[in-house]
Amino acid sequence: MNNVPSTLPERIVNNLQSVIRGKPESLKYIVAAFLAGGNVLLEDVPGVGKTTLAKALALSVRGAFKRVQFTPDLLPTDIIGSYIYNPREGTFSFKEGPVFANILLADEINRASPRTQSSLLEAMNENQVTIEGNRFILPAPFMVLATQNPIEFHGTYPLPEAQLDRFLMKLRLGYPESEQEMEILEGQREHHPLENLHPVVELEEVLEAQRQVRQVRVEKPVARYLLLLVEETRRESRLRLGVSPRGSLSLYRAAQALAFLNGREYALPDDIKEIAVCVLAHRLMLETKTRYSGVTPEHIIEDILAKTKVPT
Repeated sequence: MNNVPSTLPERIVNNLQSVIRGKPESLKYIVAAFLAGGNVLLEDVPGVGKTTLAKALALSVRGAFKRVQFTPDLLPTDIIGSYIYNPREGTFSFKEGPVFANILLADEINRASPRTQSSLLEAMNENQVTIEGNRFILPAPFMVLATQNPIEFHGTYPLPEAQLDRFLMKLRLGYPESEQEMEILEGQREHHPLENLHPVVELEEVLEAQRQVRQVRVEKPVARYLLLLVEETRRESRLRLGVSPRGSLSLYRAAQALAFLNGREYALPDDIKEIAVCVLAHRLMLETKTRYSGVTPEHIIEDILAKTKVPT
């Protein structure tokens, strides 16, 4: 793990912090998800900087950025592309959709119909799309950074469980503290900070870092601890659906990436504990009685972490 400078994640995080104020933990986790090759779902109220964050990440790595505004009338072909007929030549040519990017911002993803939402499943899981039997590989690295309004907002559709499971993490930015909001006001007095943002790493460096994240060791006792947490969700009486094997692998990859961000070549139980809520909570389905009792998936993951013995 000596080919990539150990400061690569720090360079990206520091660059993002020059634009997004007061959210160092969230930015760290987003960079971890990116280096793990995963996708991130940001659930928050409008106006807290989700779109700016996606643009800043793409700029930081000199990546291609595309944005899709999800609306009820959006079609799958508006995202993945379609074949266009050329009457002069009598042939069809493929026109790429916005999914052909390094960073795809799926803005307000839960305002589109479930059919349109599901058009991203193959892209998120396999970094490819299939159109009329033809397979198209997406650019590498590839990441979907999706935003959604809280489900109680008017005009939203709940994301299908299969799609939620494709997101490595679900995060919330939240409102900034008063001091950070003052910095935002002063920083945008004359121009937007994105105008002065420059790349700090190249895409080739990101790809090498992603390869090295996969080399981070997860010893068997640590992996067993991870599986104990997952198995507890499947036995939990307050849940209708626990964590899938895809969720186990997502937690494994996230722990590797977090260890890499912390400058280690091996993962610790502390990495799993730190990232578990972000990786696992959105994959859980609560029993009806549990949902109306006020208990959240985050509470359940925290309860499981508290009662599961950590290997020494």
